[in-house]
Parts: sequence; structure tokens; C-alpha cells
Amino acid sequence: MAEKRVWLFKEGNADMRALLGGKGANLAEMTNLGLPVPPGLTITTETCMDYINHGNKMPEGLMDEVKYALKTVEEQAGKKFGDLNNPLLVSVRSGARVSMPGMMETILNLG
Repeated sequence: MAEKRVWLFKEGNADMRALLGGKGANLAEMTNLGLPVPPGLTITTETCMDYINHGNKMPEGLMDEVKYALKTVEEQAGKKFGDLNNPLLVSVRSGARVSMPGMMETILNLG
């Protein structure tokens, strides 16, 4: 089986900065400390590099992994992505192993 490419916040921790990026590792750590962080997921920095190194082509099976993890997020939030009556709205934020202020894109309230 391929290496895990999608991590739920509750699965990570602050020591995973190289794998989850700064935001992903910190969200994981805050989740594990019991702070009020909405459930979410992180796609690994290695997966991002794989995407870039293969001509900006989505790695095979990645979207299946994202959809699987998103189901868990939906269950935790009690909402469904794309639902008209009770939508799960997500923020999509890029990140990096080191801070790069102003260099990354953010999409808010997707869903």
C-alpha cells in the first residue's frame, strides 16, 4: 500500500511539520489539545511535491483518499459537503514546511 497522503487533524501532531506543513501540524496539535478546532484534513507536503514533480498531475487515487477522509469530517461535523440544507463549508488553505507569508492561496466557505 502507498504511504498515507491524507491525514485527519486528529491523527497528526506538532512533530509532523515536515509531512503536514506548518498549518497542518499546528491544527493537528490544537485538535489533540482539545481546543475548539473544526474537524479537517491535510494533504501531505510529499503529495504536493509528487504533484509538482509529475507535471502538475494529480497523483492516482488521491481524490479517493480525500473523499474518504471527508466522509469522516462530515460525520464529525454533522454536516454534508454540497448539501443544500445542512452544508459542510470548508476552507482550503495551502501551506508549506516553512512559513511563506503572502505566498499561498486560501479559499473560504467552499461547499
